[in-house]
Amino acid sequence: MTDQGTSGEIVAARELLIDCFGRIDELVGELTGDLDTETATFRPEPEANSIAWLIWHSARVQDDHVAGVADVDQVWPKWRDRFDLPFDDFATGYGMSSEDVGKVVVDAELLAGYHHDVHEQTVRYLEALTLAELERVVDENWDPPVTVSVRLVSVINDATQHIGQAAYLKGLAANF
Repeated sequence: MTDQGTSGEIVAARELLIDCFGRIDELVGELTGDLDTETATFRPEPEANSIAWLIWHSARVQDDHVAGVADVDQVWPKWRDRFDLPFDDFATGYGMSSEDVGKVVVDAELLAGYHHDVHEQTVRYLEALTLAELERVVDENWDPPVTVSVRLVSVINDATQHIGQAAYLKGLAANF
């Protein structure tokens, strides 16, 4: 994509990205709608992730990565004290131990609220997206370098995998 593209191309790209992130937010809402603490913290094996951790981690990664490319503050500081987790202030869950996963015991409403705020900030960024912004390099430590478009697709990929895992766990917990 280049600045030579049509306005229709950027509108289509925005709509596609907003739809992808919107579907993730809808799935989180569905998962947390009737989620109790026992189910949220269910782990079929001691080393497995829980639904609560998967949703929290997914939201944290989206918050961190989108705020980073958008050059805005993360939503997390407004929510961190309510979560009361024993981690570094800006932990995202990356590289956490199984013991750390077990420490994410939070209310489903809190998970849904935080994720939705992250989603709203993401949509605000996407609504102003330009073709030049999609092409902007944000990480030169990879070959090829990571652009905004690649970073956004990476976040979508990570989130859909984790939310899918959470949905699977919810079904498994109901039959365990």
